[in-house]
Amino acid sequence: MKSHISRITCFCFYQLRRLRAVRGQFGQEVTGHLVSVFILSRLDYCNAVLAVLPASTLALLQRIMHAATRVVDDLKPYDHITPTPKALHWLPVKQRTEFKLCLLVYLVIKKRAPVCLENPPDNYCICAWSGL
Repeated sequence: MKSHISRITCFCFYQLRRLRAVRGQFGQEVTGHLVSVFILSRLDYCNAVLAVLPASTLALLQRIMHAATRVVDDLKPYDHITPTPKALHWLPVKQRTEFKLCLLVYLVIKKRAPVCLENPPDNYCICAWSGL
């Protein structure tokens, strides 16, 4: 799992450096959309696995979220960032994973989830679906 998070971290910081270089050509709204596409989608991948990780491991992913916030709002390293994620409607990493899992359970209960989750075979393990 640490190698997966390490690859995500390297990729995301690389993309953030590239976005910071061209941020002046775009507005905050376009930069926010680009960060959502390139960064937040990577953080949301395999949420079921991330939900059980310790806080020290999730802290690396939270650093990416803070760096993305700084790129979107063009903040300096020591500027306060708390209002920006709230304005962008971004949840912290831990809450994102919990929200996605709760949403998935809700969809299963309301019969709106994929068929493989609504009616799993008897020998089907949810761990196999989540990548564990």
